[in-house]
Amino acid sequence: MRKVVALAVAGMVAFASGSALAEGDAKKGKKVFKKCKSCHTIKDGGKHKVGPNLFGVVGKSGGSADGYKYSKGYMAAAPSLTWDDAALMEYLKDPSKYLSSKAGKKVKSKMTFKLKKEKARADVIAYLKENK
Repeated sequence: MRKVVALAVAGMVAFASGSALAEGDAKKGKKVFKKCKSCHTIKDGGKHKVGPNLFGVVGKSGGSADGYKYSKGYMAAAPSLTWDDAALMEYLKDPSKYLSSKAGKKVKSKMTFKLKKEKARADVIAYLKENK
């Protein structure tokens, strides 16, 4: 019985520490987002650039930015997209790979930029969450 309890506690600690890593720092995310500003705005009512305005994106459905012309590949995946933390973590790691997995076929994203570091992605997501 002690082994079972010890394993359960160890599992909860491991899960909690993994969740803590997924928690981002919005201040750091704002700095990381500077890399995104050449293609995206993040102001309420802000204009679209090469990519859509990202104000309020967290929790929205894919392909829902009014007035933005999405690529065909993106729109093939859009019906199955909701921009929650998990989706954003995977998308920001490799946009085309993520969209291909959602579309069920190989697609290319206009977004070729990748955030490889998990912490940087978590920080950007925290920053996006603050802008809603």
